[in-house]
Amino acid sequence: MTDKPKLNPMLKLALDLGPLVIFIIVLSRFNIFAATATFMVAVIVALAISYALTRHVAVMPVVTAIVVLVFGSLTLFLHNETFIKLKPTIIYCLFGATLLGGYIANKPLLAIVFDSAFHLSEEGWRKLTLRWALFFFVLAVGNEIARHMLDTVAWGWSKLVVFTPATFVFALLQYPLLMKYSSEKPNPDAEAERKEV
Repeated sequence: MTDKPKLNPMLKLALDLGPLVIFIIVLSRFNIFAATATFMVAVIVALAISYALTRHVAVMPVVTAIVVLVFGSLTLFLHNETFIKLKPTIIYCLFGATLLGGYIANKPLLAIVFDSAFHLSEEGWRKLTLRWALFFFVLAVGNEIARHMLDTVAWGWSKLVVFTPATFVFALLQYPLLMKYSSEKPNPDAEAERKEV
């Protein structure tokens, strides 16, 4: 079985962060509603480019896009910015709950969520899954604090200058765990789950 084509890391980063950067630029120059509409289009375009180049998309961007489209539509149709501001909280809680459920059920869901290319022992997957689940819940709480304490533009910028760097730092801090529990053989349960997606 051939491996799935992989995006160039810089292109993947651009596709991941591009819609957010566009959202913030439009938000800063116009308003939350113009930014939301632009964000919805940018997310779809990023997914389409990713699929066109690799013929598959990871679960995480798809779920994120669905939530963006649902809450973005509510924001525009009801002319209420609360919905788009709730979007990160909903996404973080969804991923946190999914990973925590997988942790409790002894299912390696983290490999599916992140479309992971590395292999860990069962203990490694469990520890990494619990860490990411808890981190997502921390991000959800952080977004709730930000959306209540900051104005709309400052809240938008917090996504780029606080939450995104925090996620990268947290991911880097997991490197020792990845090295400690690295396995030459893929987890069969994880591989089976990924093939079904």
